[in-house]
Amino acid sequence: MALLTVEGLNMSFGGLRAVKDVSFTVAEGSIKALIGPNGAGKTTLFNLISGYLKPKSGVIVFDGREIQGMPPHQIASFGIARTFQHIRLFPGMTVLENVMVGLHTHTRSGFISGMLRLPASRREERFIREQAMEVLEMIGIEELANKEATSLAYGQQRIVELARALAQKPKLLLLDEPAAGLNIRETAAIGRFIEQIRDQGITVFIVEHDMSLVMEISDEVMVLSYGEKIAEDKPLAIQKNEEVIKVYLGEEEDVEN
Repeated sequence: MALLTVEGLNMSFGGLRAVKDVSFTVAEGSIKALIGPNGAGKTTLFNLISGYLKPKSGVIVFDGREIQGMPPHQIASFGIARTFQHIRLFPGMTVLENVMVGLHTHTRSGFISGMLRLPASRREERFIREQAMEVLEMIGIEELANKEATSLAYGQQRIVELARALAQKPKLLLLDEPAAGLNIRETAAIGRFIEQIRDQGITVFIVEHDMSLVMEISDEVMVLSYGEKIAEDKPLAIQKNEEVIKVYLGEEEDVEN
């Protein structure tokens, strides 16, 4: 069963067509990878799905609901969480506080209630803190809870960003190059973590350049080149696809990743 369905998606920046009539599905409970050379349109596609960009045309259906053109906060409330190619943690905030931010879509107290520290607001804050701590314990970094997030090693910051996304309790998790900048050991750990996420019932859609990681953890792989889908298949079939091999052996450059 498809959790995410994309049909005829198009996006342009001036005269550059970054996404060209792209259609695909992401099966519920799977790990699907999106690969392609720099300039293929991968991040643009993620931005369209998560609401950071509005498509020129096409349909995006998530969990039975059309979401194209909706704002990011509304799409997040439906159950889509994401991480970014470049880590976006809040400086001056602890690991726990950063993860608590991920629970904002589940809060109900308004601004005035929070400002006046009304009982309902205090109860909700305690609940959010407890929920965030449970996420940290689940992924094994509870000892970092009170550390300033941006003071951590790069690999640990990646884990914190993943924890914040998981705190949203998403149905679909979009991961934009989670292994970027990691060493071999850290990449292997991220791979195991992503599989654990899938095993907990969360569908994962991942953009990644590390082909070893992609082929090891993915149930299905889709390939973009210059904004067009050129292949979509099981990992082993993608490895043997002549058009995919040609794209990766050639040189492709563009301004939009």
